[in-house]
Amino acid sequence: MTNYPTVLITDETLRDGLQIEREGVTLDEKFELLEKMVDAGLSRMVVGAFVNPKWSPQMADSLALVKRLKARPGVSFYVLALNERGRVERLQHSPPVTVEPIQATHLHICPVFIKRNTNRSLEEQEHTWLSPIQRAKAEGLTEGGIGLSAGWGSNWSGQFSHETRMQSLSKQYHAWQEAGIPVKRVDMADPMAWNTPTAVAQDMLAIKELFPSITDFHLHLHNARGLAMLSMYEAIKCLDHRHTLIADTTIGGIGGCPYCGNGQATGMIPTEDFVHLLDTLGIPTGIRVDRLIEVSARLSEILGRPLHSQVAMNGGLPSGATLYDEDVPAVFTFREAQHFRLGPSVYEGNPKPWLKKDQKA
Repeated sequence: MTNYPTVLITDETLRDGLQIEREGVTLDEKFELLEKMVDAGLSRMVVGAFVNPKWSPQMADSLALVKRLKARPGVSFYVLALNERGRVERLQHSPPVTVEPIQATHLHICPVFIKRNTNRSLEEQEHTWLSPIQRAKAEGLTEGGIGLSAGWGSNWSGQFSHETRMQSLSKQYHAWQEAGIPVKRVDMADPMAWNTPTAVAQDMLAIKELFPSITDFHLHLHNARGLAMLSMYEAIKCLDHRHTLIADTTIGGIGGCPYCGNGQATGMIPTEDFVHLLDTLGIPTGIRVDRLIEVSARLSEILGRPLHSQVAMNGGLPSGATLYDEDVPAVFTFREAQHFRLGPSVYEGNPKPWLKKDQKA
């Protein structure tokens, strides 16, 4: 019997996924995608961000989207808020927005990225990073979190060592201890996709040993170098039934930070591919891959380009009634590969060279 952790998927399509898009995706289209994702079984979604629309124009209608939401049993809608004004606005709309009763410290390691992403320096960070602990004490919270941004490496500073990451996390962990608040969660964000399976596994094992009060491991992995799914799988293998892995993903694997240098090519783990992986591992999600594939197809139509999901292009593993008909001809194109959802008309007339010439192909 496997001893995997509980895995919670937080879909970031409407936030991280769309923040990199230049062309406007309409409010109606966003709401349509949200409804389809809920119908597929997704129960945790980041639906927008209360940030300056000058720098994140796709987030300009986040408040309008929130106002259209209705609270649903078992479904959590989150909104990113990076400053006090955003946090106040988020609280004003809870519910339907979910605000978890936990504060978390968060440190950047790269001096270039913190400037590009937050317009602050590492020196300025030193004056503010303790603020979440102060808020937690003021609010009477009983749990805290620690975190890193771009901890594995940076396109400007190169690779960071395991020791550097653990020192930064330890600094935060002990600050929470001094405040008398136990640390429950660790957040590891990787906007420039420097994660590797080896480094992620090394970190997960070390965090378990060094910070035993942590039970929740939150990974936000980007996929510019194609390793994010492998890294997430390593995290699953390193954790067990005592832990919860919170995995951020996006429909079609879209996403990226505009200040990281890789644009739309960055991407994230496709939600549909990750659910398929969890299905093969026997880890329950309550999410239907076939419906996620339809969401992915609709998102591709809206954006006007192919997305990054292999499962959306090829379908899940066929079984029973979904096994391919023996009469399927040669299949060549991406569109023809969609016969599993579009039907045989997409490959009509294609050759069947394995048939005898006198048989009708």
